[in-house]
Amino acid sequence: MKVDLPLSSPTGALADVAAMAREAESSGFDGVAYSEVVSDPLLHLTIAAGVTERVDLLTNIVVAFARSPMTLAVQGRALQDYSGGRLTLGLGSQIKPHIERRFSMTWSSPAPRMAEFVSAMRAIWHSWATGDVLDFRGDFYTHTLMTPMFTPSSDFPAPKVLLAGVGAKMTETAGRVADGLLLHPFSTDRYLREVTLPALAKGRDSDAAPTHAPEIVSSAFVATGHTEEEMNAAMAAVRQQIAFYGSTPAYRVVLDLHGIGELGEELTRLSKSDREDKWSEMGALIDDDVLALFAVTGSPDDAAAALRARVGDVVTRYEINNIGVRTPSLQIALAHALRQSAAT
Repeated sequence: MKVDLPLSSPTGALADVAAMAREAESSGFDGVAYSEVVSDPLLHLTIAAGVTERVDLLTNIVVAFARSPMTLAVQGRALQDYSGGRLTLGLGSQIKPHIERRFSMTWSSPAPRMAEFVSAMRAIWHSWATGDVLDFRGDFYTHTLMTPMFTPSSDFPAPKVLLAGVGAKMTETAGRVADGLLLHPFSTDRYLREVTLPALAKGRDSDAAPTHAPEIVSSAFVATGHTEEEMNAAMAAVRQQIAFYGSTPAYRVVLDLHGIGELGEELTRLSKSDREDKWSEMGALIDDDVLALFAVTGSPDDAAAALRARVGDVVTRYEINNIGVRTPSLQIALAHALRQSAAT
């Protein structure tokens, strides 16, 4: 299991990235990652690529539907070549309100649209690499114009493409068209094994699917600390993040599997209320049993052993979820403990 470090400072500032990326590489992390929350992951990873030589670069995630396949193909090609072939492009759909109301872009049929997005992007990369005529015609995207002036060089193979999925349809799409799957942290061991893995395998059974085994990346919640104070702060932060995800109707399927769909309904109701304390109140609804469904807790050594026992037979990479791993020293300690647990 490879271990990646998220390049996320409290402010998300680009000025922090270079030092964090250098430290990640010198500390032995296998890769660095960034998620599209307060900044563009490709900006962060471009800075990281310029100050490192070894670590992989992963977007987990970049919002596909906020862009066109051509836009992301251009950015992905540039960063893949600049980094010497170290990019893995992890895509996510986001949810309808964000695509329509935050990005002012089109939302429709997310799983078929995502499958076509990936196919279109790969058609563009193929045209650039081979000189073949670009002639992609789909239901959502059409790319039929490419001239030498706008054709970048292709010094390295196209980057791997991973998809983020929670629901069975998007997960099946990942199996059918992508190089792997980005597991959402709002998942449980039971959901992974009863819903996610069967859907991924179903997609891989398609005649058009890649033949290699899919990469599976986890960013599961961990709450860890060296002191009781650190542990309590970590668990409180993780409870609040679980509550935030649980308030999203699109993720209700995970709670429904465990027979606690009513918790999601209450979280959604609170998230839409005018209460000033709604976010803390939502976190308070995540009791110890629900916390244990979504997160592993304990010292770095204990958390690493528990995480490996939970998903070590499935995932190929683990990106540290720093919601509950709150300091650089704890992140390094967890990464080292994960490697040591693999050796025993």
